[in-house]
Amino acid sequence: MFKSFFLDKRWFHWSILGSALILYVTWYKVEIDVKVNEWFGSFYNLIQKALSEPNAVTFEEFFAGCVEFFNIVSVYIIIAVMLDFFVRHYVFRWRTAMNDYYMSHWNKIRHIEGASQRIQEDTMRFARIMEGLGVSFMRSLMTLVAFLPILWTLSEHVTELPWIGEVSRSLVYLAILSALFGTVLLAIVGIKLPGLEFKNQKVEAAYRKELVFGEDHDDRAQPESVKELFQNVRKNYFNLYRHYLYFDIAKWSYIQYTVIVPYIALGPTIVSGAITLGVLQQILRAFGKVEDSFQFLVHSWSTIVELMSIYKRLKGFEEQIEIAINAEQEAATDQ
Repeated sequence: MFKSFFLDKRWFHWSILGSALILYVTWYKVEIDVKVNEWFGSFYNLIQKALSEPNAVTFEEFFAGCVEFFNIVSVYIIIAVMLDFFVRHYVFRWRTAMNDYYMSHWNKIRHIEGASQRIQEDTMRFARIMEGLGVSFMRSLMTLVAFLPILWTLSEHVTELPWIGEVSRSLVYLAILSALFGTVLLAIVGIKLPGLEFKNQKVEAAYRKELVFGEDHDDRAQPESVKELFQNVRKNYFNLYRHYLYFDIAKWSYIQYTVIVPYIALGPTIVSGAITLGVLQQILRAFGKVEDSFQFLVHSWSTIVELMSIYKRLKGFEEQIEIAINAEQEAATDQ
């Protein structure tokens, strides 16, 4: 899964240099996010001035603020489109490396149930998910590095928390605690999902294999056997849906209810008029960025579950290859 791409000299330009390019461009996108956060502060202060004092702001000044935002996000759009285009090619190269490795050992693994599916589908899904999660994880780290100092500085404006009182740099601690709570909650609630996803792929593979045999052999894929195999698929899916039900309840309840948390924390500061509208927007946006970075596992848990299931299947695949290679080496030694 990894050595066929990252340790093969043929793929050096894509695996090593390509990964470095993706990380660099991802960091550049985060820097643009920082500029947007600064723009929010100045622009909303301009709006507050215009609303509180008629004609204190000219339309030209207001429009100039809008143009500034247009210029910033235009660069972001160009970078994002180019990165996505490059990443799609990157993923296919990774899939190609895995495909070449597995096919070079096809005679050792062709007997494994679902072998064709693992090579055709699992390699594609594994490369795509690994790239997506990898970029998301690095983006979360980079966003944290960029926005945590900003939130730390902006927390100086927050004089106290409701029901608690004065807490220095309170918003930073609140973001960490909120994300930690959600991560632990979903890890506990979703602990059974990886195993169920793995089992789901096994019953799907058995059903698909019987149908494939039925294309070439009249005595295969008979209604009785197909019905039994599909019943296994149905049973596993319904069990999976049941477990995802309470997982989704926990996930969406946490995501939606925590939206209001920073507003409650800023309540005493807002009602006392200690900050401007621009500063408020900067704080809320910085808090959201920091919290989202800490919530990487929360937002990615369903994808991680899918990846764990694919990893288990491909790992078993590679173990069979290693066993066959070792057996060949022992036979050659005995001779």
